[in-house]
Amino acid sequence: MSTKILVIEDNIDVRENIEELLQLSGYNVATAENGKVGIAKALEDIPDLILCDIMMPEMDGYGVLRILSNNVSTMNIPFIFLTAKAEKDDFRKGMGLGADDYIVKPFDDVDLLNTIEMRLKKNERMRTAFSETSQGLQRFFDEAKGQKEFEKLLENRETRKYHKKDIIFEAGQYPKWLYFVVDGSVKSYQINDFGKEYTTNIYSKGEFFGYVPLLKNERYHASVSVIDDCELKLIPIEDFTLLLYNNKEFAAKFIKILASLSEETEKQLLELAYSSVRKRVANALLKFSDSKNSTTMSILRDDIANLAGTAKETTIRTLSDFKSEGLISIDDNKIELVNIEKLRNMPQ
Repeated sequence: MSTKILVIEDNIDVRENIEELLQLSGYNVATAENGKVGIAKALEDIPDLILCDIMMPEMDGYGVLRILSNNVSTMNIPFIFLTAKAEKDDFRKGMGLGADDYIVKPFDDVDLLNTIEMRLKKNERMRTAFSETSQGLQRFFDEAKGQKEFEKLLENRETRKYHKKDIIFEAGQYPKWLYFVVDGSVKSYQINDFGKEYTTNIYSKGEFFGYVPLLKNERYHASVSVIDDCELKLIPIEDFTLLLYNNKEFAAKFIKILASLSEETEKQLLELAYSSVRKRVANALLKFSDSKNSTTMSILRDDIANLAGTAKETTIRTLSDFKSEGLISIDDNKIELVNIEKLRNMPQ
């Protein structure tokens, strides 16, 4: 059965041109002349993708998306807006409601077809990632909506490159951005009254950071600096909060991130309280290895000590012991994890 696309467009010339283009490309096409008719057709015969104009009589595109997003049978259909307007507020409003993409009229035929194909492929990949059981399908619905919003949150954002040891922000500053790590890694850290630095977390490729002060509307409690040369995307506060407070799927996914952070912090505190120095240094090495996705790392002894919560001299002695035991090899600043299993199972 060919892929079915629903086109909701009040301009008859535009609607017929899109219909012809899609039919020639092998798609099964249904059309609607306004939002109300489009909703009825979408509910009657579920399409694989919806193209929808924004400015229409009877009901605009935002209303169509809002209604279909709240219906279980249509909530996960890829939804692409057709708009003659490219103002930032339009994009932001559509993103907050859950649109997958925008095509600005007049559009290029190839761009339209490529956008449709990309969205259909993404949706299919997500479907096949889960089992066809009722539980698996529900996980798909939850994951699809949350992931879709995260992807849109990162689109067309300012990207900045930083070098090793650069400061991203310092404790006491007010937040301006939500940060996303495109490449490299950074660390968050605090300094006590005696000037001792303690690393509280490491963020690597694919992770967000700096969100807790945004949620609490307060200053940063920790500083963040670069471990390896990195590339970050900067997401404006207003775009993040718009999604967080207006899209329940996005909020649910972000709550999972916060829960994971809380669990990791609790684990770290227990480790500092009860684990031996050897266990803490081993775990620090494993965490750096995970963040770099490599068993060979160029890393400062200070960074290992700060994450392990121990003195630099103690860390150096412990690393020397690990080397003599064949758990790691050391070449200047480069450390290679030779026996990951023993490091992971280091006694408390």
